[in-house]
Amino acid sequence: MTDISRPAVRPANPRFSSGPCTKRPGWTLEALSDASLGRSHRSKEGKNKLAEAINLTREVLRVPDDYRIGIVPASDTGAVEMAMWSLLGERGVDMVAWESFGSGWVSDVTKQLKLTDVRKIEAGYGHLPDLSSIDCNRDVVFTWNGTTSGVRVPNADFIPAERKGLTICDATSAAFAQELDYAKLDVVTFSWQKVLGGEGAHGVIILSPRAVERLESYTPAWPMPKIFLMTKGGKLIEGIFKGETINTPSMLCVEDYIDALFWSKSLGGLPALIGRANDNFDAIRKFVEATSWLDFLAVDPATRSNTSVCLTFVDPRVTKLDPAGQAAFAKEVAFSLENAGVAFDIGHYRDAPAGLRIWTGATVERTDVEALLPWLNWAFENAIQKLKAAA
Repeated sequence: MTDISRPAVRPANPRFSSGPCTKRPGWTLEALSDASLGRSHRSKEGKNKLAEAINLTREVLRVPDDYRIGIVPASDTGAVEMAMWSLLGERGVDMVAWESFGSGWVSDVTKQLKLTDVRKIEAGYGHLPDLSSIDCNRDVVFTWNGTTSGVRVPNADFIPAERKGLTICDATSAAFAQELDYAKLDVVTFSWQKVLGGEGAHGVIILSPRAVERLESYTPAWPMPKIFLMTKGGKLIEGIFKGETINTPSMLCVEDYIDALFWSKSLGGLPALIGRANDNFDAIRKFVEATSWLDFLAVDPATRSNTSVCLTFVDPRVTKLDPAGQAAFAKEVAFSLENAGVAFDIGHYRDAPAGLRIWTGATVERTDVEALLPWLNWAFENAIQKLKAAA
């Protein structure tokens, strides 16, 4: 095998995982020194910390004043499940999916909640479904940014301002990196382990006044797990949205989130965070346009994510392989990069087409993305040599 020269420059930070994502630049454990450790989360100090996290979330994300924000258990998954179990069933629902997590919500609604008036509006990896076919007089559940496909909705124009149904939006890899049109969204969920690089296990749920009205006027037909309850006696439990969490949170993780929010403010807030993600994506875009063996999984440029950038191999030597061979090739490329210490955790999601997935959210530095790109060529050529040797 020919010895392929390694690039001279290495990323200073090789962490490009799509979740938990890399910490903000300059982060150290000292950032958590003010955490409310060894104290009850229901103490005055604990509730103040949780309220601070909620208030900073509203400020940075520019959430309308009449929307409620709550910190809930079980990451974004818990937040989405809480919304679906609490709100769905009052009318028919359109389930919109084009990658694994959206498909998971479809499965939960049909197999767990066992709703029957369900329309599935779906597309394969790399594509958006026909958004014009969505009926917003029904409830709608969709992901804003498909983390495992790198395909996002370009905007909320497909949602009418006047609608009878609720829109439930899984925005976990979009929040803090993409503009969300709250006037069109009744429930927004995310986890802070994505764009802000927080720790896992905590979710955030944002409710519009319309969602609150549904919660207070509708009781689902199924038994409700305690961990999903947002009402008592037909009224919203307001404490959840003021720092009185349903389940015990990690105050260390809350402090880490607060630190990330203050960092976001120091940059200039949401526009600066979006700008950083766009800059990172732009570096990859230029590389892909100049590279013959690589392309975006997202076919339409208008739908390409600026956070979870999914790439696919288009070299004929790879595309002629069967799916198992393509997956093995992709794993070899990802393993080479990790073994070289230049990119961790950038293999494709287990259910997605073979390729690479590079996180380019706001906590990633463009200089690290640019330093990584020549290494992609190096790893690809090494993998091709091994493919030839095995033939």
